Amino acid sequence: MAYPYLGDIIKALTGIDLPLPIPVFGLSVVLAMFVAGAVLRRELARLHASGELGYAQLRYRTARGERARRPVAPADVVSDLTLVTLAAGIVGARVFHILEHTDGFLADPAAMIFTRSGLSIFGGLIFGTLAGLVCVRRWQLPAPAVLDAAAPALMLGYALGRIGCQLSGDGDWGIAADMALKPDWLPAWLWAQTYENNIVGEVIALPGVYPTPLYEAAMCIALFGVLWALRRHGFQKGWLFAVYLVCAGIERLLIEQIRHNPVLDFGVFRCTQAEVIAVLLILCGLAATALLARRQPARRMRV
Repeated sequence: MAYPYLGDIIKALTGIDLPLPIPVFGLSVVLAMFVAGAVLRRELARLHASGELGYAQLRYRTARGERARRPVAPADVVSDLTLVTLAAGIVGARVFHILEHTDGFLADPAAMIFTRSGLSIFGGLIFGTLAGLVCVRRWQLPAPAVLDAAAPALMLGYALGRIGCQLSGDGDWGIAADMALKPDWLPAWLWAQTYENNIVGEVIALPGVYPTPLYEAAMCIALFGVLWALRRHGFQKGWLFAVYLVCAGIERLLIEQIRHNPVLDFGVFRCTQAEVIAVLLILCGLAATALLARRQPARRMRV
């Protein structure tokens, strides 16, 4: 069963039918934004207190109209950073989804652009990260340290977003489930679901499809725990973000094996867009991890 709108969840829990057409996926994105922002704010505050991260330099104009800068604690810019990366991420997610479904876009561009489903997480990650780096540079903060601080938050935010995909039934589910392979101890709903009342209006035949959003949420919560445990690493700045890239790539490469996605023909091989990007993330992450795996001397940053 899927619950595209808040009213659907309330009705399922209480039996009361309320006209609340608030998209559940949108609510999950907002929740993910606030939770990830809180995690990032806490980590930036820790790095600043330990002297590993200096002040952010915000631009402003004086009463005379002159340009100037004022220092603020890095945690104080998280709200602006979150909004910028979220907006850029949504655009990137839509762009990459269109690139993955060019036939549908050419047939009906408006429907593809304004659909309530169809967002590519990797497009959101790439666009959001680039936009965030522009802000970080503008505020004169060291990008590697900020990326390290953001790594656990990104993983946790993704997990919460996938829960929204599961609840709303936005089409990010798996291929038809093979019930013959289901372990006896595993509940049927964890192996196959039909997502009745899903937001895209698709009818899924029994026994159903793999609920891949649930699998991704579980994996990403576990990976968040790993990244959080490693956040006090003694390697060069940027090392933790490199580990995040490896984890994100492996997680997505694994789930793509049972996920419903269009397969692209590259001549020599056939694979999904997500598989290509996942492999690139793994390779880049491994290379960066190796390059940055050198202990740095403990020192306090001057501001």
